[in-house]
Amino acid sequence: MDRLIYSSLSAMRGAMARQATTANNLANANTTGFRAEMASVRPLWLKGEGFESRAPSSEEVTAADMRAGAITQTGRSLDVALDGDALLGVQSEEGEEAYTRRGDLTIAASGLLTTGDGAPVLGDTGPITMPPADEVKIDDQGVIWYRPQGADPIQPMQQLDRLKLVSPVGSQIVKGLDGLFRVRDGGSLPSDPQARLKAGSLEGSNVNATQALVDMIDASRSWEMNIKLVTTAKDMDSSAADLMRLPD
Repeated sequence: MDRLIYSSLSAMRGAMARQATTANNLANANTTGFRAEMASVRPLWLKGEGFESRAPSSEEVTAADMRAGAITQTGRSLDVALDGDALLGVQSEEGEEAYTRRGDLTIAASGLLTTGDGAPVLGDTGPITMPPADEVKIDDQGVIWYRPQGADPIQPMQQLDRLKLVSPVGSQIVKGLDGLFRVRDGGSLPSDPQARLKAGSLEGSNVNATQALVDMIDASRSWEMNIKLVTTAKDMDSSAADLMRLPD
């Protein structure tokens, strides 16, 4: 009976992990630049003496769906939508370099250029700090132009920095719990001079809400089925115990 119970328990853990991943995707269906998380199951063979007959499953987030989301024009000068597979370099809370598709940029009170969730945006020389300016714009190559505060409007705008745009092609990147992408085993990606973006636009989440709801229902049914298996194992164990009971 123990094999059936432990097999059901392993499957229930996998269903819980799948449900958590699906719930997180649904919660971020309207998050700018969000990439849906993808979970996969792998066997964990139990090592020991004798034949390896048991392999509990482990379901975990191993990748993200990198398909592009829908692009919406906003007309806001600090909104950018990255073309192709380009990623925007940002600084994580731990201070390391990470990457995102989120392009709703904003200027903090300190002048630091950040994404909508507060991650500092990186340029060619590090985190970008905006000086007081009457006008700011970003071109399709990621170059930031600004007009100093109080400057003559007829004067050409000045170049400040260039957003660090990278390409993950040829490199292994993983998605962290904070939603940012990082190079597997550490390191950073070089700037991609061919990367382009669309200014005044935002890329939405690529989560398919309908499919996510179907996945959630499927995970729920899987959980219920394994609960029934545990109940069946308990009934079988009770029946076997009754058969072994000596008569009075």
